[in-house]
Amino acid sequence: MKRFLMAAVLVAAATAAEADPVEGMWMTQPDDNGNFGHVEIYSCGAQICGVIRKAFSASGAERPSDNIGKRMIWDMAPEGDGAYGGGKIWAPDRDKTYSSKMALSGDTLKVSGCVFGICRGQTWRRVN
Repeated sequence: MKRFLMAAVLVAAATAAEADPVEGMWMTQPDDNGNFGHVEIYSCGAQICGVIRKAFSASGAERPSDNIGKRMIWDMAPEGDGAYGGGKIWAPDRDKTYSSKMALSGDTLKVSGCVFGICRGQTWRRVN
């Protein structure tokens, strides 16, 4: 039993040590309506995923939204040196899904995506 517990502790410690640096809470730029959100980014298997956790009005007040809890990022693959690609991102303000990539630099995350040759991008900031 002691060996099992020790192995479980070691596995948990190794998993925590291997967390991807992009994991955490990120504040989006305001959308076309002036609203912004907090997106939690986390590992989902070998990929990176993100879910909208909070919504804010243009004035910065937290507000209710049907988008809270919805998946915003999926199938994003780490490519090394802070680059991520091959994923999808959903833009709630336009209700469109874009082929996406991300670039991490410290507490800044550049997110961009394209659909039918139309591209958009934002710079997100880490929420502490």
